[in-house]
Amino acid sequence: MSVKRISQFFNPQSIAVIGASNNPDRAGFIVMRNLLQGGFKGPIMPVSPKHTAVHGVLAYSAIKQLPKVPDLAVICTNKQTLVQIINELGDIGCQHAIIIAAGLDNQHKQQLKEAAKIAKVTLLGPNCLGLLIPHLGINASFSHTVAAPGKLAFISQSAAVCSTILDWAQHKKIGFSYFVSVGDCLDIDFDELLDFLGRDPKTQAILLYIDNIDDVRRFISAARAAAFSKPVIAIKTGKTKAGAIAALNHTGGNTSDDAVYDAMFQRAGMLRVNDLRELFAATQTLALHPKLLQVEQLTILTNGGGPGIMAVDTLLQNSGKLAVLSEQTKQALSALIPQTDHACNPIDIFGDSSPKRYQQALEILLKADEVKNLLIIHTPSALAPSTAYAEIIAQTLTKIPKMARPYVMTNFMGEEAAYAARLVCANAKIPTYRTPEGAVGAFMHLVSYRRNQKHLTQTPESYSDEGQLQHLQSKRLINDFLNSGANKLATHLASQVLANYDIECIETQIALTPSEAKEQAQQLGFPVALKLISHDIPSKSEVGGVVLNLNDAEEVEQTAFSMLLRIREAAPEAEIEGFSLQRMAKRAGGQELRIAVKTEPGVGPVILLGEAGTGLNFSQAAVALPPLNMNLAKYLIAAAHDKGFIKERALPEKVDKYRLCALLTRVSQMVVDQPDIIDMELNPILACSGQFQVLDASITLRRYEPISGRKRLAIRPYPRELVKTVTLKDGRPATLRPIRPEDERAHQEFDQSLSKEDRYRRFFGELPQFNHEQLAKMTQIDYDREMAFIVTVPNKSSYQTLGVSRVLMDPDNQVAEFAVVVRSGCQGLGLGRILMEAAIKHCRKQGVQSIEGITLPENSGMIGLAKKLGFTVSRDFEEGTIQMVLHLN
Repeated sequence: MSVKRISQFFNPQSIAVIGASNNPDRAGFIVMRNLLQGGFKGPIMPVSPKHTAVHGVLAYSAIKQLPKVPDLAVICTNKQTLVQIINELGDIGCQHAIIIAAGLDNQHKQQLKEAAKIAKVTLLGPNCLGLLIPHLGINASFSHTVAAPGKLAFISQSAAVCSTILDWAQHKKIGFSYFVSVGDCLDIDFDELLDFLGRDPKTQAILLYIDNIDDVRRFISAARAAAFSKPVIAIKTGKTKAGAIAALNHTGGNTSDDAVYDAMFQRAGMLRVNDLRELFAATQTLALHPKLLQVEQLTILTNGGGPGIMAVDTLLQNSGKLAVLSEQTKQALSALIPQTDHACNPIDIFGDSSPKRYQQALEILLKADEVKNLLIIHTPSALAPSTAYAEIIAQTLTKIPKMARPYVMTNFMGEEAAYAARLVCANAKIPTYRTPEGAVGAFMHLVSYRRNQKHLTQTPESYSDEGQLQHLQSKRLINDFLNSGANKLATHLASQVLANYDIECIETQIALTPSEAKEQAQQLGFPVALKLISHDIPSKSEVGGVVLNLNDAEEVEQTAFSMLLRIREAAPEAEIEGFSLQRMAKRAGGQELRIAVKTEPGVGPVILLGEAGTGLNFSQAAVALPPLNMNLAKYLIAAAHDKGFIKERALPEKVDKYRLCALLTRVSQMVVDQPDIIDMELNPILACSGQFQVLDASITLRRYEPISGRKRLAIRPYPRELVKTVTLKDGRPATLRPIRPEDERAHQEFDQSLSKEDRYRRFFGELPQFNHEQLAKMTQIDYDREMAFIVTVPNKSSYQTLGVSRVLMDPDNQVAEFAVVVRSGCQGLGLGRILMEAAIKHCRKQGVQSIEGITLPENSGMIGLAKKLGFTVSRDFEEGTIQMVLHLN
């Protein structure tokens, strides 16, 4: 991840076109034309052995003959010459290149990647359209049209989609801050671009078109950081298996199931759209309204009842909300509309409404406090052309300051009559759509983004039974199983691992023969369930390998013999290990669920939740990425209900969702702790009377072997290894540990405890106390990018925070900024040193080059501590601050 190199790549002062051509059928012709017409102020240097000039610009026959080293080279030659060209660019010191060529196989890509690494050349592409930076007048692409300056950034793996979006955006008068075709992402990838664009002040929203993601962990980390500050919207292809394979063939990457990408995008706080139509709508919506909605409720004004009903249906079917009009607003509208004496939302002013009535109704709604989001629908009218109504909307909105007006969208229905009206709205920067459904769908993008942001900053419930979890015992047990060659654990063995995570399995007895099964059943008591044990048969119930409600010993023995005969016919090659017997659980009034863990290539383990039954796969379950906390587990359960994977049943007692959340967090913790668990299935789990009992379990083991440059989990879990006990100078024991999302309330109390003087020293001014959103960002951190250590001591039934140190690493991992604050009245206990040493040790382990901070001259305690710890301390007289720098690696 390098923001620095992307910043340089996106700010070239000179550009060379390698393979420039006067042949209109060549990419080198189009790239030269686009650069010359784009308004780029720097030198454009064509390289061509065939032409003395290209588009009237003097050409150079070889790269080494260029009069100066270009900041950026656009390579338009065929794929066979690429490695040689990269070597030549490296020889002259050119550090950035765009590769247009497509059709490279994996071996060719690897050769190109190695050559670029040796030559120290950053690559965009191959198989890409190029790069457009409108505010710099750069069109370093072979696009058929230009991009206007704007506030949207667009990144796409598909060159064809880039061309389509550019064409559409020009028609809609939508501009871009950056327009990047990344192609095969051989070098520059989504994560680097997200880091750069997330910090870029010219970019208000980011749109992504994704075929595949190579490094999922880096992508999620960068996307989450960007989504905290601005909308990030993605369209991901490959929803079907065949589509996923086609995407893999197109740009490489992995073929994880589409539901996994859904979980990934939601976890990062992004918004996903399903197709290009939705992407167009999202692009228009974000271009004109990139900020977070204040509320979700929508008000609809229409001159046609049918279109208004269509809008309402679409809104409610997508979990949207209608605004409730105040009595004052209703009375004002009822007096205006002669056909009704009781106006309500949607507000129908009828088809015979004159432009004047339209304007009056609009003015009423714009002044109403309850109207925060307004959709105006217009069907063609014989009273006046549609453009007259569009002009009224535009003129009326100009009378109200932007900050005071609601968010307004329009839908002019029809084609010929509506086209000019939509153009009026587009010119006035008012989002406009062809259909009521399209307008509401675009509005729901903003709603979904708002909800995702709330999920990112929601404080999880405090539920921690970590002290009861025996992860080390499970690790030893799993190691013993693997040493003995047991890599597939049935219920009787899996239950031993699960018990260490407080996951209860039903008592299970094992029999090797039908006669042993008869004896075991007598000891258990009747009725019993008899199940075949065979790792060669994944779904035993489908071949008669599971029989329930056996009521006497003879029946058990006969059933076991019959089962063996059936299996030998159905699966003659299967190895039969014996039988498991369980006393029948009392299922009356209970609901049966299924929790599974699957390891996805390139993503790592994922958790699935659905109802019990056979054939559970991604299409039958809600999916989440570990690690889970109570909030994230709650969202997983809600998703399973919303999608129909868990159905509401008429039971005496409903499933205890709080305890189910706790169960899911324990499963998640086991996934985090035990890298040798590849797959796991708990099916069925009987949920009854607030308890959860696993009736059948299977675990697949394989020794985990780390892959260089790859992490096992898509999201870094809580670094429990950094928790330790420390002793304060007054002799009290305390806990030093990384901060958790659950610490928000304690952190709020800590913030409120700081004196006015301490707050001034820490924040260089009289900063108000932190609100929920700010505290959430401080406690729900990405441990890959930042760290916050806290020191806590017990306090009644909870704990009290005594101090915190924070380090925020830049994406290049060069510099970490630190800050330390100690609870007022707790100075002199050695807290500053404990917290600073923990931060320094962490940065050193992460490979950070230096750690830096600033403080005020009057903060003598911090300055003295910094000197003792080896920091170089200097004074910035212009800023009136003290700078502290420690070089680490």
